[in-house]
Amino acid sequence: MWWGDLARVIRPAAAMMLAGMVGACFQPLYGERAPGGGSTVRDAMAAVDIEQIDAPKGTPLSRIAVVTRNELVFDMQGGAGQAPPTHKLVVRLVPTKNTIILDPITLRNEFESFGLDANYRMVEIVSGKTVVTGSATTRVTYNVPGQEQRYARERGLRDAETQAAKQIADQIRSRLASYFVAGT
Repeated sequence: MWWGDLARVIRPAAAMMLAGMVGACFQPLYGERAPGGGSTVRDAMAAVDIEQIDAPKGTPLSRIAVVTRNELVFDMQGGAGQAPPTHKLVVRLVPTKNTIILDPITLRNEFESFGLDANYRMVEIVSGKTVVTGSATTRVTYNVPGQEQRYARERGLRDAETQAAKQIADQIRSRLASYFVAGT
């Protein structure tokens, strides 16, 4: 009988001890101090020079390129300014737009999808060697209101473009952070 009581006490204590030991093995991805006094992921990401994203001037893609780059700059440098660059990030964007649902009676679009594909590469400045290449993809669906609300469609598209740009920037930032942690 007392074995059951003892087991009820030992199991939670053992689980707490194990959690404490395993917790010491992890480091926060964006922590302020690195174990052993090395540079942190945040410091490494702040030293990435994000090039202007090529897009024809005066097009919707130029606005999307600016939003994407601004998101990357803020996410990686935190608004504190850039450290001396060690890497250069080059991003290329390709937008797409598709009709998702048509009204069967009027044959007007009811929902559309805005897609944004990004190809990126990060180059080490000292060696000129490409250390990371990748792609990011996102699709954002938005409602297309009827003929009476013609500006709502444009606003919905613009909001979808902005959301897609933020999602692309987040995917790129996450991939670069994993490179600085794992080195691959």
